Amino acid sequence: MPASRSVDPAELRAAVQAVSAWLDGAAPDPARPELAAAVRLSLRTMANDAPGRSVEVRVPPFAAVQCVEGPRHTRGTPPNVVETDPRTWLELATGRLAWAEAVEAGRVSASGTRADLSRLLPVVRV
Repeated sequence: MPASRSVDPAELRAAVQAVSAWLDGAAPDPARPELAAAVRLSLRTMANDAPGRSVEVRVPPFAAVQCVEGPRHTRGTPPNVVETDPRTWLELATGRLAWAEAVEAGRVSASGTRADLSRLLPVVRV
């Protein structure tokens, strides 16, 4: 998923809105396509907001993007990697969860000197 593709803010808001009740604990798990859309669009938005290739953000099984200015990574395991599950990512992306809290609780794996995404979050508020 190239980060250069712009994201329609209305499409992002609609995708995140579709899973908001689940994020709030008021609804059952969303359908896989709804969850995938919210994750992919929010990741792509962050990559567009912080262009670069020094940090790889992974939210398996849906997407991974490279973002943040700095040394470009081209082969092997990137030196700056952030990985989390879809729910945690969306809680971070919507401001429901603070970066430091997620890292401290072990809900986010962040390695490397540039892997702190706190300044880029939230991506969208619903």
